[in-house]
Amino acid sequence: MAGSGILQSGFGETTRILLVSTQESTFEEVSEILAEHLGNHQLYWVSQPELVLVRAADIIPHVVLIDEELLGMDIERLITQLLASVPETEILAIVGWDSMATASKAVLAGARAFVTKPISREDLIISIRRVIGSQRPSALADDEPTRSGSVVVFCAPKGGTGRTTTCINTALWMQEISNRQVAMVDADFAAPALDVALNLKWDRSIGDLLPRLAQVDNRMLEDVLATHASGLRVLLAPPPGELTDEVSLPQVQRITAMMKRMFPFVLVDLGLPMNDTAFAFLDSADHIVITVQPEMVGLRNTRRMVDRLIERGYSAERIDLVVIRSNIRGAMGREDIERSLKIPVEIEVPDDQPLVTHSINTGVPLQRSNDRGSVSKAYRKLAEHLLQELGFAALSGKDAARDDSRFSWFARKSDSSA
Repeated sequence: MAGSGILQSGFGETTRILLVSTQESTFEEVSEILAEHLGNHQLYWVSQPELVLVRAADIIPHVVLIDEELLGMDIERLITQLLASVPETEILAIVGWDSMATASKAVLAGARAFVTKPISREDLIISIRRVIGSQRPSALADDEPTRSGSVVVFCAPKGGTGRTTTCINTALWMQEISNRQVAMVDADFAAPALDVALNLKWDRSIGDLLPRLAQVDNRMLEDVLATHASGLRVLLAPPPGELTDEVSLPQVQRITAMMKRMFPFVLVDLGLPMNDTAFAFLDSADHIVITVQPEMVGLRNTRRMVDRLIERGYSAERIDLVVIRSNIRGAMGREDIERSLKIPVEIEVPDDQPLVTHSINTGVPLQRSNDRGSVSKAYRKLAEHLLQELGFAALSGKDAARDDSRFSWFARKSDSSA
């Protein structure tokens, strides 16, 4: 993850830029400028103008660069169609220095600005920064003030480490402590489990959103989310094997951005493999929680995962290590684990495997069935830690009357849906 992107979301959202040009030389020129000066971005290129609308709907770009040399295609019409299809995108026209009439038409059609050929590095970068800094109001905002929740991603180097159980019970404790509605995303597309672990009878999933993602607003997303008895909202994964293609980086960014607008806290149960889809979720995270059991194989694999995350630019301070079944016979001690992984252990969850297994099989989380047990108390401690790290302070007494304005809209939304 290179540099600091224009748009920041947690560890840094990738800025998506779509170039529309029939000239390979223009693509090479733009690609070189962005690689040297923009930071965290991804450039897409469409050389056939008739494919622009399909490609834009797929990647949902932050910025579209349209070269005036489109072999006879009407640039004004293309801009109008793009803004109708992907209304949140920003458009920059690329025109010759002697083509001010075309530049004027492009701006009148809806382009935010234009740059002239030969392309100046400074002009292009400044123009991109300016148009993103003054983006059009999002259709997702529903006339409410701008707001953004926090994303916590739960992951592990292998299955069977208690990742899903940790994610669920932490979400429930965060909701209870903060009195704010929490959302969850099942991002284990190979072996989804949230529907079973929460006993959710629901036939809608993220798969229902992907084909029409460019047109999805928060009301459509509401219709896809399952609702747990506790009030948790859950975006389920399709049944194993039903999702034939990987969820793409733009799709993940779009979904997480939407959910952050709707909920103060979004917890993601991230499965394997650690592919581009997984890193797209991790890129959106404010915090990453890694679960591990206190044995050598698990520690070795966790060490590799931590190294890989840090190599990609994730801050070690935002990675929380949770040791599951910390007191089983023969377990490695906390000091040995910290020495091996080179990061501190945040929470130790004691062993009570029969109770945890019963919880999963019945679909009743420990936070609801055994909230005073030692395992549930450990998850509460993790929830309190995350809330503190994310800037939320639990309120009581007269302080509660001075509610944190950052979460006031979420409080109203949670109360109205109760």
